Amino acid sequence: MFDKLLQVQQQAEEIKKRLDNITVTGEAESGKIKVTATGNKQITSINIDETFFKEADKEELEELLVVALNKAIAQAENVHQSEMQAVSQSMLGNLGNLFGG
Repeated sequence: MFDKLLQVQQQAEEIKKRLDNITVTGEAESGKIKVTATGNKQITSINIDETFFKEADKEELEELLVVALNKAIAQAENVHQSEMQAVSQSMLGNLGNLFGG
C-alpha cells in the first residue's frame, strides 16, 4: 500500500519538475510586451519592446503589463491543471488497485 502511495508521490514530483520546464507566454499590444512563466505559474521574464517603452505613458504601460501577466498566468494555469488532472487520475487508479479495484 505504501509503495503505491510513494509511487504516486514520485509521479507528482515528476510533474512539478516537468511543469518547471514548460514555458508559456502572455502578450499584449501585438507582442510589444511579453511575459514568460513556467507551468508552475512562476514568472521568469518580462520583455518590453524598447521603442514602445519610450513612447508609452506610465498608465498605458501598467495596464498592458497587467494584461500580459494575466495571459501568461492563465496559460500556465491551463497547463498546470492538465498535468495535475493526469496525476489525479493516476492516483485514483492506484488507490483503486489498493482496494482490489
